[in-house]
Amino acid sequence: MDAYAVTDVGQVRSMNQDFIFALTEPIGSLHNLFIVADGMGGHKAGDFASRFVVEHLVSFFREEYPERDVHGILKEGIRRVNRALYEKASQNPDLSGAGSTLVVATIKGNVLYVANIGDSRLYLLREELKQVTKDHSYVEELVALGKMRRGSRDYMEKKNIITRAVGAAPDVDMDLFALKLKSRDYILMCSDGLSNMVDELEMEYIIRSEEGVARKATCLVEAANRSGGVDNISVVLIDPQISEVGL
Repeated sequence: MDAYAVTDVGQVRSMNQDFIFALTEPIGSLHNLFIVADGMGGHKAGDFASRFVVEHLVSFFREEYPERDVHGILKEGIRRVNRALYEKASQNPDLSGAGSTLVVATIKGNVLYVANIGDSRLYLLREELKQVTKDHSYVEELVALGKMRRGSRDYMEKKNIITRAVGAAPDVDMDLFALKLKSRDYILMCSDGLSNMVDELEMEYIIRSEEGVARKATCLVEAANRSGGVDNISVVLIDPQISEVGL
């Protein structure tokens, strides 16, 4: 397995409210761990929230949980960290409105396990680049109801309004995914600072290049900055290196 994680403040923001983590080695009961979090709630609150979520999740995952399956570990860790952030923000006026998007991934054998809240994304590149996670956003809910067209002017103007965030309420709903990986698959995790600035065809073109994983990830950030870099940009790019024999 090869992976590279990079985050950049972008061209407009003065503070980076994204926080990322990538580990290809075992941690607790997990074989590896990858996280992207994008904070919200004002400068101080957003920066605090994303860091809090990632650091506390990593701390939780460092423990062994032999009685839980992978999704059970992810779900319990997120549930606990959500409650902890909500209580922390409730006690401090400076942290009012603190919350964070979250996408977490881990690979066991040839199976990818994913959890997400908000609009930070995980994509799988196979025949083409496809989004695995679902955005928890105002516009996507309207699209699902047939009340808005994806890509319309109204959609673009309101696409940053998210409907779920870690720490926004005492309890949080998350989406969980599990899918089998194949040889030559690539996994891309990112904040909306990438997905809002670079279209999927360009992302796919960069990932398919002959560059190494680190250079591909850096090129994705550079592409977002060339397009304006209006938000913080975070990328975690993973080459699982699944062998055909293991399938």
